[in-house]
Amino acid sequence: MQPIKYELIKTCKQTGARLGRVTTPHGSFETPIFMPVGTLATVKTMSPEDLHDMNAKIILSNTYHLWLRPGEEIIREAGGLHKFMNWDGAILTDSGGFQVFSLSDMREIEEEGVHFRNHLSGEKLFLTPEKAMHIQNALSSDIMMAFDECPPYPASYEYMKNSVERTSRWAERCLQAHERKDVQGLFGIVQGGEYEDLRKQSAADLTSLDFPGYAVGGLSVGEPKEVMNRVLDFTTPHLPTNKPRYLMGVGSPDSLIDGAIRGIDMFDCVLPTRIARNGTCMTSEGRLVIRNAKYARDFRPIDEHCDCYACKNYSRAYIRHLMKCNETFGFRLTTYHNLYFLLKLMEQVREAIKEDRLGDFREAFFEQYGFNKPNAKNF
Repeated sequence: MQPIKYELIKTCKQTGARLGRVTTPHGSFETPIFMPVGTLATVKTMSPEDLHDMNAKIILSNTYHLWLRPGEEIIREAGGLHKFMNWDGAILTDSGGFQVFSLSDMREIEEEGVHFRNHLSGEKLFLTPEKAMHIQNALSSDIMMAFDECPPYPASYEYMKNSVERTSRWAERCLQAHERKDVQGLFGIVQGGEYEDLRKQSAADLTSLDFPGYAVGGLSVGEPKEVMNRVLDFTTPHLPTNKPRYLMGVGSPDSLIDGAIRGIDMFDCVLPTRIARNGTCMTSEGRLVIRNAKYARDFRPIDEHCDCYACKNYSRAYIRHLMKCNETFGFRLTTYHNLYFLLKLMEQVREAIKEDRLGDFREAFFEQYGFNKPNAKNF
């Protein structure tokens, strides 16, 4: 039996967006959904209780970072990642491929795997598809990701073609090395850059291997949003309708809505937590930088239309004071708000799909948020 199951509940007549339900060994959740990122077995400044309170159902942790610290064997001895971090919801772990290619300037790709240096110590390391599976099996996540090459943007057609073919071979090796198929699902990752025929080839290669879910990788890596949307337009039609689709590394409000319209079910990104620590908040009326001097005597909440813990209890002036003093509680409040905002946004997206009005919702949200304005500030 597959540990990961997908049920298509409804298709929006206005946009074609999907409302679905994913069932995992640690609970089920409706999609489209945003997954907070807990890189090192914690969502920065948040407790598992905070995540439950804001109705987060699934979080992401990072294979590469947990391999380095504390090491997968320690987590295995603890009983797996859920027990180690006291989180009883679902967990997805990425393969470490993105970090290998983004954090290390010294890397060498060969057919067997990737040679690179530990970004903390400089130690030489070698990561293979088999090693990525071994680590994720030890972590005991509900959803594992196949080890892939995350190519740069832009990349030549020839480079991308070779990369796609290697990623397909690595995906097959990941399936063969996966030792806990009854309790952990493994998703394949479709690559191909902005080249339509390569995306189609990658999707065909991976769907032939019958993964329980599929990710679209290699986006949100510097390309314009128009390119990302165009790639999704010609990629998602080649993915199975009876399995979840995951767009990796995307978390801005406009991209979540546009991705859902293009048939994506799952999203993750460090964006809401990272910008929160810099004092940037997502609100119903757009981007708010709470460190700015104009909020020093502003005793309204971050967002007057938000009912999160931070907005119900604390003012912009107080949170700005905390941020200016580098008080951890300030980072905690802005992080809580941003995560809550995106989780609530996805609830609204799901409701709009149920009512066949996601296109209208997008238009109203973009207008209120300011995305339709010339030179609008994004994240």
